[in-house]
Amino acid sequence: MPAAVLIGAQWGDEGKGKATDLLASRLDYVVKFNGGNNAGHTVVIGDEKYALHLLPSGILTPGVTPVIANGVVVDIDVLFEELEALASRGIDVSRLQVSANAHVITQYHRTLDKVTERFLGKRQIGTTGRGIGPAYADKINRVGIRMQDLFDENILRQKVEGALDQKNHLLVKVYNRRAFSVDEIVDELLAHVERLRPMVSDTGLLLHRALEAGETVLFEGGQATMLDVDHGTYPFVTSSNATSGGAITGSGIAPGRIDRVIAVVKAYTTRVGAGPFPTELFDEWGTWLAERGHEYGTTTGRLRRTGWYDAPIARYAARVNGVTDFVLTKLDVLTGLERIPVCVAYDVDGQRVDEVPVSQSDFHHAVPIYEEFPGWSEDISGARTLEDLPANARAYVRELEAISGSRISAIGVGPGRDEIVQVHDLLD
Repeated sequence: MPAAVLIGAQWGDEGKGKATDLLASRLDYVVKFNGGNNAGHTVVIGDEKYALHLLPSGILTPGVTPVIANGVVVDIDVLFEELEALASRGIDVSRLQVSANAHVITQYHRTLDKVTERFLGKRQIGTTGRGIGPAYADKINRVGIRMQDLFDENILRQKVEGALDQKNHLLVKVYNRRAFSVDEIVDELLAHVERLRPMVSDTGLLLHRALEAGETVLFEGGQATMLDVDHGTYPFVTSSNATSGGAITGSGIAPGRIDRVIAVVKAYTTRVGAGPFPTELFDEWGTWLAERGHEYGTTTGRLRRTGWYDAPIARYAARVNGVTDFVLTKLDVLTGLERIPVCVAYDVDGQRVDEVPVSQSDFHHAVPIYEEFPGWSEDISGARTLEDLPANARAYVRELEAISGSRISAIGVGPGRDEIVQVHDLLD
């Protein structure tokens, strides 16, 4: 079982860090293949809680080589802040490898992100303001700066000059902000060179050789399916491919290498930022889910929007990603409910629709069609097998499995590292 992709099946915050941690002891490499420090994983190990934003969560497991691959955009200051924070807590961070082809987030990317979002007014997308979108835009426009450019000052200076020729006009004349000097940006980036040098490499070749040697590699996606720039709720999406296909282009390994696609899905639904959300709750139950589930963004601290489980979204994720296994998280949050609503389809203009509509307008106006299932009151945090769960909890899991498009192979029953029910081997 040399290669698996782990992605989110909803709008993010499903608990991918915990799923990675569940597998980590069997892994040789954990690879981040998309996004930047605009998302986060929270991993609880014993009494310790670790919030990761840019780094792959495999960095917490001794012996695992964490990799930031070419599909990621890297804020170097954030990278070193996270490394220093982990090192101060006794975590070995010396094995990290960063792709020479990964793009770099600069000061002007962060500034453009913030002023552009404010300029949109009521049409704001809800970005984190961390420069992710502008960095990806530069990548596509072929004026981006890559890690490898930092090791050749002449090339770096030429690329910064080319990028600022246009951006300074935009900042000054449209947004009434100050211009950036070439020296300011170049000097800031060059200050990191010696510290970066040992960790920057050809990670595509590194991963190819690892797979050739039979080592086990997990490709860990940031954000989630419904935030994918091509397959999500565009334009309310991230700027990269967060689906399983992004693991291929974002890491430089061949499609045939992928053996498993593991999708993490929450036992209810949340999202951060603007955009359509059919099962969103605006009543006391939405507040109840947010408080019970501690639904605050790992990176932004923003309160997440909450809603009931959406089976059409799970089926869509299963189809788009080729999901072989679901990991169902936060089942414990639902404990205490007498009845649990589940969205099984939508009503769109009086017509029942069983799949996610392709039309943005239809999806925005979709009204969930619910079925209700009996709840349970027993504490499930000590469950380690399916049989340990109360009968109604087992039935809820089986119902979700039947309508979600793939098998449920693991179930989160609490925030702790070991608070999980393993139904099937995720890597077999």
